[in-house]
Amino acid sequence: MSRSGSDHGLEFLLAFNLSYSFTLHAPDGARLIGFDNAHNVPHRGSRFERRGEATDHWHRTEKDSGRPYVFTNAQRLLDDFFDEVECVLRERGVSLRVTKDEESGRSK
Repeated sequence: MSRSGSDHGLEFLLAFNLSYSFTLHAPDGARLIGFDNAHNVPHRGSRFERRGEATDHWHRTEKDSGRPYVFTNAQRLLDDFFDEVECVLRERGVSLRVTKDEESGRSK
């Protein structure tokens, strides 16, 4: 999913601790994959172990409470998200080929 050139807009906003949530949902609304920093991941291990500051994490299924994600930059986040989207779609037998492209009617 790499792009030529660099768009620093998202990375600039994320530097201000802006919340993000990238998700893929099935037609019935079930979350199939998600990357976000909207909440802390439930802590696993000793209750005396110090928790990290970061809340970045990803969910592999609808019921997955989340696993830590190491945020490095906005482009890597988007690449990781779309790599997982492709994996989920392949697992479900959904073609990755674009069959139709329509204008959304929104101004660019």
